[in-house]
Amino acid sequence: MNYRGYAGFSHAQKDKVGVLITNLGTPDAPDTPSLRRYLKEFLSDPRVVEVPRVLWWLILNGVILRIRPRRSAAAYKTVWTEEGSPLLFHTAEQAKQLQASLAKDYGDDVVVRFAMRYGSPAMATVIDEMLSSGVRKLVLLPLYPQYSGATSGSTFDALAQEFMQRRWLPDLRFISHYHDDTGYIDACVQQIEAFWQQQGRPEKLIFSYHGVPKNYLLKGDPYHCECHKTSRLIAEQLELGKDEYLTTFQSRFGREEWLKPYTDETLKALPDLGIKNVHIFCPGFSADCLETIEEIGEENREYFEQAGGENYAYIPALNASEPHIQALTSLIKRELQGWSLTADEAQREQRAAAREQNYGKLTNSD
Repeated sequence: MNYRGYAGFSHAQKDKVGVLITNLGTPDAPDTPSLRRYLKEFLSDPRVVEVPRVLWWLILNGVILRIRPRRSAAAYKTVWTEEGSPLLFHTAEQAKQLQASLAKDYGDDVVVRFAMRYGSPAMATVIDEMLSSGVRKLVLLPLYPQYSGATSGSTFDALAQEFMQRRWLPDLRFISHYHDDTGYIDACVQQIEAFWQQQGRPEKLIFSYHGVPKNYLLKGDPYHCECHKTSRLIAEQLELGKDEYLTTFQSRFGREEWLKPYTDETLKALPDLGIKNVHIFCPGFSADCLETIEEIGEENREYFEQAGGENYAYIPALNASEPHIQALTSLIKRELQGWSLTADEAQREQRAAAREQNYGKLTNSD
């Protein structure tokens, strides 16, 4: 196999530490062709859909990709902005703020970039750019607080596939989850409390997480348990009683049973139980996207109000809020411990010159 190197590589190149944050992904535009490309890449991932490949290929290409792209494009048009997809610009802003935050301690020794597991900017493209620029140590942080094989696991698969083709591999640290991280929990609590200061407290706070098939839980995926732990930790810090909050799961797909209770069915049932004032927060979404803005912010609002609900509010995701950036910064700094980060420019130049001199001696001896 011809392993990939770097054009114009120099052994005197300055070594850097890279931080790559990733999220699920987004289509390039809110139109049917873009959605078809995006959904094909996403739904072809065996981590996402654990169905025998031949059968799933027939279903995906024969049915789903003929119908769903048009419907999804219509939904994306309702959330699209001049900056593009909300998930894209929120993730870009998170990377920008993290770069500024880490620079306070590490200067330009640490390079922060972002990528998407599906769609653009692609992980392979961004990793290639980072390694070509001198990144020799890499921290990868998928922005999924709760681990699932369909999200964090799939991200690692893409990383491993990319590295299998490379001649020089960087030192690697992979943050697979942070569902009970103190900084993350504090950021969620501050987001909710700030919202309540403006809107008042509801009768019930609903934590809605993206769903996965129940079968994944039965096979050992920890996602369900980590979601419930996150909810419990936030609720404890907010001093909520057990009857003042719920954990539910949204965005199910297909006929298979998914994690319950379902968010939409819960909202349809609450008014008959006398609960007519609810707020919804989505701790599993690090940035607002179609599933939070349209599905939770609009679609589920209609379900609740049509069932007799009177007050419904969606609490925005953490996005690039200061508490969130502080939490992610602390998380990354813990991973950087033990790695040499030389801030002195003279020392860096001396190391580079020594490497170049040693390389010259080796080549001359040939």
